[in-house]
Amino acid sequence: MVALGTGPAATARPRSQFRRALPIYLFLLPGLGLYALWMLYPLASALFMSFFDWQLARPSPFVGFENYARAFADPLFWRALLNSAGYTAVTVSGQMVVGLGVALLLHERLPLRSFLRLVYYLPVITSWVVVSLIFVYLYNGQSGALNWLLVDVLGVLERDVAWLAEPSTALWAVAALGIWKGIGWTMVVFLAGLQGVPQELYEAASIDGAGRWSRFRHITLPSIARTTGFLLVALTLGGLSVFVSIYVMTQGGPLNSSEVLLSYMYKQAFERLDLGYGAALAYIFAAMFFVVALVELWFVRRRLT
Repeated sequence: MVALGTGPAATARPRSQFRRALPIYLFLLPGLGLYALWMLYPLASALFMSFFDWQLARPSPFVGFENYARAFADPLFWRALLNSAGYTAVTVSGQMVVGLGVALLLHERLPLRSFLRLVYYLPVITSWVVVSLIFVYLYNGQSGALNWLLVDVLGVLERDVAWLAEPSTALWAVAALGIWKGIGWTMVVFLAGLQGVPQELYEAASIDGAGRWSRFRHITLPSIARTTGFLLVALTLGGLSVFVSIYVMTQGGPLNSSEVLLSYMYKQAFERLDLGYGAALAYIFAAMFFVVALVELWFVRRRLT
């Protein structure tokens, strides 16, 4: 007697399944090959490079974990880490609060609602380089539009401020750009979440005498909790990855006051050609990135269960 799950029929079953799946694998093969060539190979090369004092024109000596130890002893690395954390905290909170407010307004039946949604979303699809250059003009310390508004029109300030040239304001001026550019995307995601809230809940709450704030607190916020959790994780990872606006607007200055992890890594690797140290910084950043994502996902899932 042949035992269940053995014999020629059981052996032929995996083979037939493989034959049916073979065309799928063949179609996936070119994409997987390009992914391995452009992603996996550079990642492996950078990891290999991080263990060497990598030189372009002469042999590169093996240094082990020296580049990683050097990073944790580097005060500029810690300054860049703190700047990245501060930028992320400000931009994530700003985008979520303002984006939710705009989404709530545009979720109502307003005239020109579709046009207003388009206006708010336009910054999202605009090039980071373009909007960064525009904000450089707005922040100009002598003839910028922001100083003209605050000093000449509103009289809020007594003198012009060099927003991008002062250590106390440079990073937060760039963060304001990050908030402005990300409001539209946050708004769209929140709108998708708001459209999934049953209107019967609002109607029942209104009948029971609940005001607008009570309906928002006890119906809207719990109903969009998963949307909020997704945005928290996505915006945090995006904030930690800031580079273009920093590099275009401040280049990490003045006095490293706006230096972030990616800009510091870029300078070490491509401006100072300290490629081994730059590769080590990249992997330290990736590890931090991964840990932050896991912690946020754990926190979000814990709050939703």
